[in-house]
Amino acid sequence: MAQASYDLIVIGEGIAGLTCANHAARAGLKVATFEANLFGGLVINITELEGYPEGRETSGAELASELMEANGSLAVTSVQEPVEGVVPGEGGFALRTGGSRYSARAIVAASGARLRKLGVPGEAEFEGRGVSQCADCDGPMFQNETVVVVGGGDAALQEALVLAKFCARVHVVHRGDRFRARGHFVERVSATPNIAVEWNTVLEAIEGGKMVEKVRLRRAGDGAVREFACAGVFVNVGLEPNAGYLPEAVRRDERGFVVTSDGLETAVPGLFAIGAVRSRYSGLLKDAAAEAERAAAAVVAKLSA
Repeated sequence: MAQASYDLIVIGEGIAGLTCANHAARAGLKVATFEANLFGGLVINITELEGYPEGRETSGAELASELMEANGSLAVTSVQEPVEGVVPGEGGFALRTGGSRYSARAIVAASGARLRKLGVPGEAEFEGRGVSQCADCDGPMFQNETVVVVGGGDAALQEALVLAKFCARVHVVHRGDRFRARGHFVERVSATPNIAVEWNTVLEAIEGGKMVEKVRLRRAGDGAVREFACAGVFVNVGLEPNAGYLPEAVRRDERGFVVTSDGLETAVPGLFAIGAVRSRYSGLLKDAAAEAERAAAAVVAKLSA
């Protein structure tokens, strides 16, 4: 027996999930959201959101808190349990957590993605002792120090710009010869005097005593290896989807992200995916919110048919 039944269950309380639940609840559906960790997702630690909400400056934590409060006023149930499995059935879905069972007529997977690790020696050992994935959280601890940022996308350059406010020197280590980030981030990094770029370079190891003291770098062209002294390493080399709980019938791309139709429905009818868990997601918060609204409308239409 299901512990509780809903019209829609949204898995994930990031901005996409909370926005989707909000639109669905306002349309009259009985909605629950499920979250394994803290609500807000990856943006919770971002102090200045880029381009969303339009015309307003706010932090990820503030926006997520506002959405949680709004959803509470709409009687959206928030369940703080990790989802272990989703099983399609006649007339809907069964959802399993550690000790409970739930049912829903439709599911929206908005479980996002997690930051990928480098997988190099010393990374796990020095986590919390100089290795970080959050400049907004940990940057102030590196006042006047030299730090390394690994990556070449938007997130890596944003981290470097935050760190440049605190650190004497920020070295961006990138394996390619050009950044993948949007132009305005590249321009800002180029114009920041205490940020330097190590092109065509990979980080092979993180070393130190009680704390990070140095990294080992290898240049791609000639394979030259050198040691580089630093107090911190910030890793931003992409994302891995949180999609392991979804049924095998849900198609994934080569990186494991969920494949959907243009209407955001997966290969399993009634199961939708939005935001960072979805293949071809743009990475922009405004697009996550737009997908959330579209998915809510699609669920309402499907359940009303």
